[in-house]
Amino acid sequence: MKILVAVKRVVDYNIKVRVKPDGSDVDIAGVKMGVNPFDENAIEEALRLKEQGKATEVIAVSFGSTANHDVLRHALAMGADRAILVESAEKLQSLGVAKLLKAVVLREQANLIILGKQSIDDDAGQMGQILAALLDYPQATFASTIKLDGNEAIVTREVDGGTETIALDLPAVITADLRLNEPRFVKLPNLMMARKKPIESINASELGLDIQPRLTLLKVNEPPVRKPGIKVNSVEELVSKLRAHEGIQL
Repeated sequence: MKILVAVKRVVDYNIKVRVKPDGSDVDIAGVKMGVNPFDENAIEEALRLKEQGKATEVIAVSFGSTANHDVLRHALAMGADRAILVESAEKLQSLGVAKLLKAVVLREQANLIILGKQSIDDDAGQMGQILAALLDYPQATFASTIKLDGNEAIVTREVDGGTETIALDLPAVITADLRLNEPRFVKLPNLMMARKKPIESINASELGLDIQPRLTLLKVNEPPVRKPGIKVNSVEELVSKLRAHEGIQL
């Protein structure tokens, strides 16, 4: 069984991003980049399933320029068997990526596709759902545990009221939550060996898909500065201030 994992290159989660002076976008020039944290959970889970003997191959795939080689090599260093880069000069949005990923899934005949539940740059949280719709595959989002039993995946997922457990027939799409696992530490020797491994490249134009952006970014602004809080000396004072605020009735 093949497991395909999508890997996105994003600004490192420790970095505080800045808005460009003209408000046209976020300034990432010279900023440290890395693997989207949720995608790292997806890689880890795929590797664990392979180590349990539930899968025969783990394939990492990314979309964009050759700059994405670094995140693919990170996936290889973690233990992925192969890496594929779908090269595109277009500024890819969720629908375009989902179309490209669908083409790779069908090309590789993957039985299970695992993605991070969202990327930390745009926080859209929609890639897995769009992909499942395009493929007409069953889906489980926000997974906190995954178990494979024959041709079925048993997934416990995070929901508003707690958790729920569902069963999916394979092939299926699953999105990973941070609670799914703790990604393994990548040792330097593994990173060095990953540099020697080949990365297959596919030109997005060869797939004959419409990946033109559907959304237009109008402006990016810094979030408003939060007003300072105050301390009160008693419950009575707190209730009084709450009552005075916007006419709240208590």
